Amino acid sequence: MQLAALAGAVLLVAVSAASSPGVDASVLGPAPRDEDGRFTNRAGPLGHGGLSVRFPFFLRRIAGSFGERPGAPAVEQNDGVFLRENALHSTPTVTWIGHATLLVQMDHVSFLTDPTWSDTASPVSFAGPQRFVPPGVAIDDLPIIDFVVVSHNHYDHLDTGTLAALAERDSRTRFFVPLGNGDLLRDEGVENVVELDWGESRDFRDVRVTCLPSQHWSKRGVGDDNEALWSSWAVVGKQRRFYFAGDTGYFGGFARIGRVFGGFDLAAVPIGAYEPKAMMQFSHMNPEEAVRAARDVRADRALAMHFGTFDLSDEPLDEPPRRFREAAESQEFGADAAWVLRIGETRAF
Repeated sequence: MQLAALAGAVLLVAVSAASSPGVDASVLGPAPRDEDGRFTNRAGPLGHGGLSVRFPFFLRRIAGSFGERPGAPAVEQNDGVFLRENALHSTPTVTWIGHATLLVQMDHVSFLTDPTWSDTASPVSFAGPQRFVPPGVAIDDLPIIDFVVVSHNHYDHLDTGTLAALAERDSRTRFFVPLGNGDLLRDEGVENVVELDWGESRDFRDVRVTCLPSQHWSKRGVGDDNEALWSSWAVVGKQRRFYFAGDTGYFGGFARIGRVFGGFDLAAVPIGAYEPKAMMQFSHMNPEEAVRAARDVRADRALAMHFGTFDLSDEPLDEPPRRFREAAESQEFGADAAWVLRIGETRAF
């Protein structure tokens, strides 16, 4: 990471006049439920393609576990020395650990999004989607983690082994999850859990953490479809505003979030897992939709995530970031504002 960029970011922090975290997002919730009491999307139930689409897809995932796939993201070695020091100074930075796992440092807090350090995105270690690239920072090299936000309960986003390890590492770490996900953590001995509905917020030191809508679904086991909520998250401080889209399809809620919050300094948006389209189109965004979502939430910069780390879908591993950059240019978002990091890379914002 360039020292000049960090020095400039320190100056920006010193003179920043960003708004206070007092944003009332209650108009964005609560999350809707169906007649059975299960959570649903404002657009209604999502289609996932028929058996003729899903069955061959799962066969391809099984076959893929026995071979190599080219195009995985590049890796930048990160020993965490700067990150641990930065926890004392809080230069606004983001580090891509891999997949949807980001370490964000801003407003004197260090937090993780959807942390997973496991080798597979699965309930068992020997099967399921394989990890192509190791995490960009070892857990032991992380700074003290003040809190974690989790978007939903799919195994590539809610990794109980990692969450338990983080809680054991520091019992003060707080875990923010959408409604219905708390017991998964408590069953693993993670007690410092806060469950929120869409539109609900909690203050943590100098920032406000807000649970926000997304368009997705949840399932962890047999028969538990949509019993737990899914979400995106905003973390808003006096110096910086950060938006984490989680795992989501493109939907009108992005524009509503942008109007309520008035924009973000950085929005992390998922750009992968969009093929086959018949199965993925309502619950995942393609790169062009991800750029549009970043524009909708009024982000100054968009950070690509949720691609190239696990074997989750059919598109080539290196296609999402290429299309993301091209979409940013074609949609006049600006190539410089569309960030594709190396795994392990830290960048100031």
